[in-house]
Amino acid sequence: MAHRYLEGAYAPISEEYTLSDLDVTGTIPDHLDGRYLRNGPNPIGEIDPQLYHWFIGDGMVHGIRIRDGRAEWYRNRWVRGPAAARALGESVPEGRFPISGIGANTNVIGHAGKTLALIEAGVPNYELTEELDTVGVCDFDGTLTGGYTAHPKRDPDTGELHAVSYSMLRGNTVQYSVIGTDGRTRRTVDVEVAGSPMMHDFSLTERHVIFYDLPVTFDTRLAVEMTVPRGLRLPARLVLSALIGKIRIPDPVAARQPSGSGSDRRFPYSWNPRYPARIGVMPRDGGGADVRWFEVEPCYVFHPMNAYDSPTDDTIVLDVVRHPKMFDTDHLGPNEGPPTLERWTVDPVAGKVRQSRVDDRAQEFPRVDERRVGKRHRYGYAPCVGDGTGSDTLLKHDLIGDNSPSRSFGAGKVVGEFVFHPSSADAAEDDGVLMGYVYDRATDRSEFAILDAATLEDVATVGLPHRVPSGFHGNWVPTA
Repeated sequence: MAHRYLEGAYAPISEEYTLSDLDVTGTIPDHLDGRYLRNGPNPIGEIDPQLYHWFIGDGMVHGIRIRDGRAEWYRNRWVRGPAAARALGESVPEGRFPISGIGANTNVIGHAGKTLALIEAGVPNYELTEELDTVGVCDFDGTLTGGYTAHPKRDPDTGELHAVSYSMLRGNTVQYSVIGTDGRTRRTVDVEVAGSPMMHDFSLTERHVIFYDLPVTFDTRLAVEMTVPRGLRLPARLVLSALIGKIRIPDPVAARQPSGSGSDRRFPYSWNPRYPARIGVMPRDGGGADVRWFEVEPCYVFHPMNAYDSPTDDTIVLDVVRHPKMFDTDHLGPNEGPPTLERWTVDPVAGKVRQSRVDDRAQEFPRVDERRVGKRHRYGYAPCVGDGTGSDTLLKHDLIGDNSPSRSFGAGKVVGEFVFHPSSADAAEDDGVLMGYVYDRATDRSEFAILDAATLEDVATVGLPHRVPSGFHGNWVPTA
């Protein structure tokens, strides 16, 4: 059985590389001093395509160290959760490593002097060294339990991390949290939702927290199929449905066997047509009782681009990538209708959300200048996505003017998420560079591309002798 997320640009690699003095074409700007890090699934060993979902692959972090106009090193390392360590023939490190068949595979950030590999749904996150080796489970110095999110948002004014975390173990609640610049939890708020949704991301404005309570929910049928013998599945489903959120149930996503052909790597969330589609708005200093809910058309949002409070009235503007459905008939990964960029305007006075299309082109992984998170933004960046095999085009959106170029890297190329970094702390919004990986099908190799954010033209490229599999999210982590 062919599996699009195990082939081509997505095919996993089997080695960990440590490369130095990398070849550079062009000139790397002197102001870049730090690491570009990106996380993504890279399953270890043989995988049964019928039992594999892209979201469940073992986490692998790729990093490039930039300094003084040079690419000093490239490294890729699996995140050593228990299953990954066993599959690699290594002993499981001592410490609080909960049993889980999933590594932290979704995002990687720097915060409070630490490098953190992130995932969601109650699965453990991990701290890494600067060289990307696994240190251990991250629980923010014991101040946050029950898992975190793959998509925290850093307040550009305070440096604090804001997050919304979900897990089927939380039942009909999600948790809003604020992590201080010291790496410790400062505040948590439990918010009641309509069921047990997959709330992959959220939005933050200067005054509000936005919750996307949409109809992809925990599927007890899939969870039971993954963990319970056939004759016991019906009673197990009934018991599991009754106990969600009430007691601590063993993680149904976790494969109890090491990574490989024996592991069930399906994903226990699916489209739920009976679930209401809505977004919640909470004041940043509010509590769960202060959330106000607004209906939207049924859809799914993995990633908002940004959000802000209107400077002229009481509305809240959300730019999001909208999928018409998710995990309804296709359970390998996202592939059910083109994801398009929309603007949703929440009108608290009218009690409704106005939805309008910004761009018809299929796209995902939207990013903005991180200095504009929660503030009015002009520019956003997103790669086009194809039919599950990737696309060669990067988009720039000018949401105020008409400067919206696109960049095609050429036939046979596949681009992923690109991250913006300004040329200086006070530079204009698109005065800086974009960084990301580009894969070449013809050579089966990837390069690290640095582009002029204003024009999308090449600034420099760093060639690699192997493929960096298409993955999820990354960030620029400057040297402290």
